[in-house]
Amino acid sequence: MVHRLRFLTLAAAVVAAPLAAHHSFAMFDTAKEVTLSGTVREFQWTNPHSWLQLEADGKEYSIELGSPNTMVRKGWRKTTFKPGDKVTVTINPMRDGSPGGAFVTGIDAGGTKLSAR
Repeated sequence: MVHRLRFLTLAAAVVAAPLAAHHSFAMFDTAKEVTLSGTVREFQWTNPHSWLQLEADGKEYSIELGSPNTMVRKGWRKTTFKPGDKVTVTINPMRDGSPGGAFVTGIDAGGTKLSAR
């Protein structure tokens, strides 16, 4: 019985570890949306989250998106944003006021509407 309890405890810890590693979205103010028009500096198509570096309003914004796997199912590609593209995005801004946020919607350089959710 003791060995079984140890095994179940270990199994539960192994399953829970990846869940604990995923960060919360508490740093983003999900009650607010801010629309930015600017120039793409870089689009990082990476796991676990993709990132858009956008120059807008004289600042560089770091905008978090979903994983490539999730985004592909919504029609995204690693070439959706290219350096130099003029784009418009709506984000949930950072709670601390720093230039960044979580991507909500956008319009790419070709006029295609984009969604992350």
